[in-house]
Amino acid sequence: MAALQVLVIGAGSIGRRHAENLASLGADATLIPWRGYSAQLLATRLAAGGVQGVVIATATQIRLELIAACGAANVPFYVEKPLAYQTADLALIAAAAAPVAERSLIGFMMRYHPAFRHLAGCDLSNTYRFGFEIGHDVTQWRQNWKFSQSYAARPTGGGVLLDLCHELDMAACLIPGLVLAGVDSVGHAGFPGVDMSSQIRLKSGAATGDVALDYLAPVSTRRIALRGTDTLYDFDLITERYGVTGRGAQVLEFPFARNDMFLAAMADFLALAQGHAPGAVEHLPRFDLALPGCALIAKAWEARRFVGTITKDIP
Repeated sequence: MAALQVLVIGAGSIGRRHAENLASLGADATLIPWRGYSAQLLATRLAAGGVQGVVIATATQIRLELIAACGAANVPFYVEKPLAYQTADLALIAAAAAPVAERSLIGFMMRYHPAFRHLAGCDLSNTYRFGFEIGHDVTQWRQNWKFSQSYAARPTGGGVLLDLCHELDMAACLIPGLVLAGVDSVGHAGFPGVDMSSQIRLKSGAATGDVALDYLAPVSTRRIALRGTDTLYDFDLITERYGVTGRGAQVLEFPFARNDMFLAAMADFLALAQGHAPGAVEHLPRFDLALPGCALIAKAWEARRFVGTITKDIP
């Protein structure tokens, strides 16, 4: 059987990772830098036939036209998160993607993290308080990388809420029915309109909590805390210490390699693109199924209220 032909649009670090993973899974991946490319060129390529899937790893604000080209050509796609940062744009994207929504995937790869998958299999219905946190020093993020020259520094489509929105998506999966209660953000005088830290207040029935995201923490942090009437979960995804207390105490172990999540997500995309059943992940980030989380992200971005600025030197 011939290898599945997949176009990967966007040749940054994430696009290159996806292309390599596709190749390792047996697909024929063509990596296309966005510079010099266009939605019209994609539409022409898809109309010519032979392409069975598209991976969209471009900046957020140019994804609508690419998704529309895929929908019009009936070619499924895998699109990086966040899907959109404004609810009006999200509605347009959802309409454009409708013909292939059940065969397409959104890149919420943290849904494949074994610690998250464990929580997804637990009864969390008696949760009354929750917290999701991620933070790191953006000046120490990657080698040969400057915040000021990245997508993250843009007032539209940038900022920590969109960049690190996996935590908000995980919250939406584990605590159904979340309603936004407010967003307090901290900015930077050098980057107007860009949130360096955001605290998103949420509620669902009797459960209240927040999602905290920042570019400022001197030591990388990533934690999930869930408080229930019979069980407390304290998961530290950086140190990989996963504690459960309440009716019996235990420390869990979830050994994994980071790329395993990307591989699993891409394997599910290839299965969907071919009309096959995906893997057994608890919250499959299939396009149509993941839209509620995407809507929460867009609403949170629109609701940001800047309450102050920081003076940290960010090149």
